[in-house]
Amino acid sequence: MHNSKPNNCSTEAIQISNLKHGGDVYTNAKKLNLLPSEIIDASASLVPFNPPQILIDSLNEEIKNLGFRYYPERNLSDLKEIIAKFHGINPDNILPGNGASELITWVGYEASKFGISCIPSPCFVDYERALNCWNSNFIHCELPKNWNNIFPQSFPLHPKGDVVWITNPHNPTGQLWRKNSLEEIVKEYKLVICDEAFLSITPNGDKESLIPLTQKYDNLLVLRSLTKIFNIPGLRLGYVIGSAKKLKQWKINRDPWPLNSFAIKAGIDLLSNEKFYAQWKKQIHSWINVEKERVFEKLSKIEKLKVHNSSTNFFLIESKTSLSPNIKYLANKGILIRECTSFRFLDEKWARISLQNKKNNSLLCKEIQNSFKK
Repeated sequence: MHNSKPNNCSTEAIQISNLKHGGDVYTNAKKLNLLPSEIIDASASLVPFNPPQILIDSLNEEIKNLGFRYYPERNLSDLKEIIAKFHGINPDNILPGNGASELITWVGYEASKFGISCIPSPCFVDYERALNCWNSNFIHCELPKNWNNIFPQSFPLHPKGDVVWITNPHNPTGQLWRKNSLEEIVKEYKLVICDEAFLSITPNGDKESLIPLTQKYDNLLVLRSLTKIFNIPGLRLGYVIGSAKKLKQWKINRDPWPLNSFAIKAGIDLLSNEKFYAQWKKQIHSWINVEKERVFEKLSKIEKLKVHNSSTNFFLIESKTSLSPNIKYLANKGILIRECTSFRFLDEKWARISLQNKKNNSLLCKEIQNSFKK
């Protein structure tokens, strides 16, 4: 393995990370004496649509049938069968979990067996948390902070280490990595983890998925989440795809009932209707393509602000000065954006913004412009 430039690696990895996260709607609503629904939350990268009716019907049916009176199925066989059919793979290569976060913890367990992990950064801070759970060594390797607007792009690093953690599209930059460039990474390391939590909502994203490669490489783990695409963070539903042998060991060690009956039922119904899923995804991709261009154009008019290109529903903005006063101004208006000081290699001059519906995007852009006039 070799280093490519830029490749600034930080070995401060054993310190407990600053686990800030977007989406703290309740705290901010309480502070402003507002309802949570009155907050514009551009800090968490969720789609702005109400959950689909098929999901509401599914949950109502679970209540009507009193399915929650019984312990959930421990093997999750029905859900695994549906996910397997959805992706065209073997059910034994799938492990559903209590959201991607629980599974990231177990991925950290797996990574700890192979040596030093490399985390291309800035990145989702939960990877650090997971590795710290198992006292695993890791380093941070800095990603370039400037890129063009042509997606997908080749993965730019070949860092030191035994394990590589990849997010596709990357959080928080929104870069989409090309599948064939990621396969070259898979060939080089003892273990490669690819977090595809945002891939299904990204226009043309699924073409770059590494899920088909899990049938070819035993050293590849792919994480998926239903949180983003269906706007259901409270249900906690995700899954990992990879080596059946690895996943079997996790299953022995983990909580015996990681998913509740509502999450199981929702997962089965949401992924078993292919026509609905295709229409829902098309609606999301259309929204991103239209609103991303509109918001990019509006914010790019702000002299002190650079808006970085993104393939998906969130993007970074960069200011010549600290954005802390702007973020505070917006919060007092009931608008949340994601400050970036908890992301390695970013500071108070950076923030991440998630696309909203047309009305809220217009208000968001207007208030960001106003925040620079104060």
